[in-house]
Amino acid sequence: AMAEGEGLVSVDYEVSGKVQGVFFRKYTQREAKRLGLVGWVQNTSHGTVQGQIQGPTARVRELQEWLRKVGSPQSSISRADFSNEKEITALEHKEFQILK
Repeated sequence: AMAEGEGLVSVDYEVSGKVQGVFFRKYTQREAKRLGLVGWVQNTSHGTVQGQIQGPTARVRELQEWLRKVGSPQSSISRADFSNEKEITALEHKEFQILK
């Protein structure tokens, strides 16, 4: 159950750097689940990882910070871009999935 007054947000992300072939998607999914967030993550054809995060604002901020600075152990993040941030009234995903 969401705490009263805790708004939900949805934000898209794209992470650049050495982020493919280093279990980045698996670690992102694990971190998102730990934070109770939903959404998805996938590799792109141009070597980045992209996706969408949805959940309580404070938790989403935590994952954004993780995507910006931490990532998976073997990854090397050069930048994380966030876009299309908006408030939502309900989660649009059931879980946090790795898309092929």
